[in-house]
Amino acid sequence: MGKAIKITRRSIHAFFQSYHSFASTAALLVFPVSAATLLSQSLPLSSSPILRTISSRLRLLFEAAGFPASSQFFSLLNFKLSQAILTFISTLPFTLIFLILAKASVIQIIQEFPRRRLAPPPLSSLLHLYPSLLLTFLSNSLVILSANAAIFSILVVAFNIPDILHLSSNNSILVLSAASVILYSIVIANTMVACNLAIVISAMENSGGYLSILKALVLIRGRTATGITLALPASLSMAAVEALFQYRVMRPYHLSRKFSPSVIWEAFLITYIYSLLIVLDTIITCMFLRICKSESGSYWNGYDYQTDGEPEAKGALQA
Repeated sequence: MGKAIKITRRSIHAFFQSYHSFASTAALLVFPVSAATLLSQSLPLSSSPILRTISSRLRLLFEAAGFPASSQFFSLLNFKLSQAILTFISTLPFTLIFLILAKASVIQIIQEFPRRRLAPPPLSSLLHLYPSLLLTFLSNSLVILSANAAIFSILVVAFNIPDILHLSSNNSILVLSAASVILYSIVIANTMVACNLAIVISAMENSGGYLSILKALVLIRGRTATGITLALPASLSMAAVEALFQYRVMRPYHLSRKFSPSVIWEAFLITYIYSLLIVLDTIITCMFLRICKSESGSYWNGYDYQTDGEPEAKGALQA
């Protein structure tokens, strides 16, 4: 816990040291992705034919696999997965262009911290890293899909064993559902930490694909608890901003069927805050990579992260 707090403090310090650069990246590159994400997650099930279609297909898949249709866990999981699939599809064009370039920009700025403060890197340097980051992003998508498939395969076996042994009951379903929540959360959290770290490694070393994911898995070995602890505040903050967008923007729209000027400005502000959280989450991942490499005795771009710039960072944090 102490290590996670230290990394978070350094990340916040780095964020404010180059605030104008990060704010520009959030406004120009991350903002379109944030807007698409918030809007896609605002679609209710009843008003979106695509979301209803995805939800019905997943429900049929769960029923065919032997999952209890009455289980609240699978009802909630069905809705969340449907919403996640719709969000992924609707934001994919923005993600493949803007978000990848934004992450490359943030990582390049952090790569020079704390030796010097930088303006946002030129577009040519971002385009140079783009193929590696794109390949890693596509590999991450396949890894996340594989992790979900592996979890559901395990759950299919777990939920069908009581039926085979004629031990199925409401209590057994409740216990299995609770265990499923824990298992799914742990596996997906570890997968997301490794995938986020792989993106940073890919930008730092300009190498993409599964090699970056393998390096990330090696680096986080024994440090997964720290990685999950670091990811939790950003995830909770993003969820809070998504809820705020629903309450302050979409709720008035559903009531009046129009956007007032004040609601529009509020929507822009909430979306910008969401963009800043994405930037800050990337910074935290970069700092986590530094800690992983320093503890592994590794060197990054020719200098030791255990020593270089350490006095300056510590002095700034103490101040």
